[in-house]
Amino acid sequence: MAIKPITGMLRRQIVLDLSVALGLGITGGYGWWYGYHVPAVRHRDAFYQKLEDERAAALGLN
Repeated sequence: MAIKPITGMLRRQIVLDLSVALGLGITGGYGWWYGYHVPAVRHRDAFYQKLEDERAAALGLN
């Protein structure tokens, strides 16, 4: 019984696995960055801006 050669099958599978992994990784990274990180930074910056505005108003620097 001869076994059919499997030339090229492993290479195609590796390329598919890497493509899917990179695609999902990049998509997940964008989702985290723009879905969580950017809004959290904006919220933090707004909080500190509010504190700075209150401090400046208390000192009469406006």
